[in-house]
Amino acid sequence: MSHSAGTPGDITRRQMLRRIGMSALIAGPGAGLLTACATGGGAAPASSASPAASAGGAVSAKNPFGVPANAPLEVVIFKGGLGDGYAVEVHEPLYKKAFPQAQIKHVATQQIAQTLQPRFAGGDVPDMIANSGTDLMDNAALQKEGQLLELTELWDAPSIDDPSKKVRDMVAPGTVESGLIDGKPYLMNYVFSAYGLWYDSALFEEKGWTPPKTFDEFKTFAETAKAAGITPFAYAGKNAAYYAYWMILISAAKIEGNQILVDVDNLVDGVWQRDAMKQSAAAWAEIGKHMDKSFEGLIHTEVQLRQNQGKVALYPSGSWLENEQKAQTPKEFKYALTPTPSVTAADKMPFEAIRAAAGEAYIVPSKAKNPRGGLEYLRLMLSKEGAKGFTEKSGNITVVTGAADGLELTPGNASLSAAQTAAGQNIVTFSSFENWYKEFETELRKQTNALMFGRISADEFCEKVQKAADKTKADSSITKQKRTV
Repeated sequence: MSHSAGTPGDITRRQMLRRIGMSALIAGPGAGLLTACATGGGAAPASSASPAASAGGAVSAKNPFGVPANAPLEVVIFKGGLGDGYAVEVHEPLYKKAFPQAQIKHVATQQIAQTLQPRFAGGDVPDMIANSGTDLMDNAALQKEGQLLELTELWDAPSIDDPSKKVRDMVAPGTVESGLIDGKPYLMNYVFSAYGLWYDSALFEEKGWTPPKTFDEFKTFAETAKAAGITPFAYAGKNAAYYAYWMILISAAKIEGNQILVDVDNLVDGVWQRDAMKQSAAAWAEIGKHMDKSFEGLIHTEVQLRQNQGKVALYPSGSWLENEQKAQTPKEFKYALTPTPSVTAADKMPFEAIRAAAGEAYIVPSKAKNPRGGLEYLRLMLSKEGAKGFTEKSGNITVVTGAADGLELTPGNASLSAAQTAAGQNIVTFSSFENWYKEFETELRKQTNALMFGRISADEFCEKVQKAADKTKADSSITKQKRTV
């Protein structure tokens, strides 16, 4: 509920919590999501002055941000599917090579908000953060409270590989735009991910199966897989309902075109009740009928392990999946990617269209002790050496153009490369609401589980999600964001 300005008693508890950066948001059944911005109440936004312009080291061609040579650097890495070997074995050594006097403190955690919220509240923040995972911090709230350093200076800095070009010229199109908050870049999205349905190509070959290209084929395939004792499609309802709503959004974009996802981000009136969204939700709900109810209580690694054991045929995820599961994947298992099936014969985008976008946000706190070092760390990540090393250690391709050339690709990445080639210009756009409106995103997870596990219809899903979007739009305490492409 939105409240007009008045006495302190006129604001809600949730609004007060948001103002001090301590919103605790409860997700759907069995799922918890803590989004943390992290200042004390009434904190003024940090100055937007360039960190390189303030007291620091000498600015030079090799040190464009003026990093003090002996300033310590603290790096906090989300240790999830990407691991943290890329930081310890690639990026941190590159930084140490550039600044041999600097001491680097490395912190790895799967609980980003839980780990960092008290530190933000106390004014003791690290210099660079990989803000990812279920327990990620609310980037939009952090930006609103002046806790994020704007990254324009990073993108306009000279590239390490070709100083005649800016860093922004060395990355895939859309990378900078994917990290905008309030029209300015605050997030460095690093991993170039593709999203779709993942399967074991060896199992499919053995069974004589072909991934479905339409939802009619999908329903037929589901019966075939079930007859073979294999769950045709599954996701983890406990902590990864977003894997399923990604598929709903991708299918809606294939039906109507990318404008529907732009309108979702912009909280356009009625966008969740458009025909494309209802058709997509209905199609996926039909597939959800083939899932066992127990999947709603599982986490992503449990469902992924079942797929590795040959118990799940198609799994919705991004291209980090293969690396995330490498310790549990049998030698004979071969990951492969197939696009989401076409919903109607009149879809504006073909079956081959896939969602491919920059993801995995890295941020520099504005109140860090060494923000110049944080910027330089990101610039090193965006070098070809840094990006190639990341791919070798994490198994994931970065946004740095050409950095993976010459690398021997795993089955999953080879399949990804083939899917990108087949898609051509038919790319489903990214979504930003997940970084902008965490309360809304939490409600979307809840309603996605309700839809996919058969508690509500597609029409009810669209109605409930639209109501949540309207609530977000009407809440004057939430800063509204806007994208044009």
